[in-house]
Amino acid sequence: MNVLFLCVFVLSAGLVIVRDASAFLPALLEGAGGAVTLSLSLAAAYAVWLGFLQVAEDAGFLGGLSRAMLPLTRRLFSTKNEKALEQVSVNLAANLCGMGGAATGAGVAAMRLLDRERYSQEMFFVVNCAGLQLLPSTVLSLRVQAGSADPFSVLLPALLSSLASLLLGVLLVRLFCRR
Repeated sequence: MNVLFLCVFVLSAGLVIVRDASAFLPALLEGAGGAVTLSLSLAAAYAVWLGFLQVAEDAGFLGGLSRAMLPLTRRLFSTKNEKALEQVSVNLAANLCGMGGAATGAGVAAMRLLDRERYSQEMFFVVNCAGLQLLPSTVLSLRVQAGSADPFSVLLPALLSSLASLLLGVLLVRLFCRR
């Protein structure tokens, strides 16, 4: 992948130099400045959401949500491994709250605990990739940063599209993967 990005950069730089050599350095510096600004704003938003996740976890919200999801996860993933289901539930609860990066640890732990259960791993992978979120925090942060007039206008379309992909993914896993 790095080779691909290097090729794109070299080709783009070559085209800018051929068209207007004096524009190369200012364009490069402007792009780097924009990247740093965007990275810092995303890091700040991410820190806020991670703090929110920690508060939600300390208050017992995530634990309660994961316990409420336990009957659904037990049936969906067809496993009796309670430790794995707990990690799956924590992962899904954090993802539903729009904190996908914060859910990674629980997701990795769930995949390790589901080591010998291929169907459960496949279903977890598909459900996780569908990315069902009630609050897509990264998208909202980007829209606010870009000065959107209505940053929350994407909530319903994002929810419906991720719900449709989740349902289709679950259906396909149930149809084509062996339990």
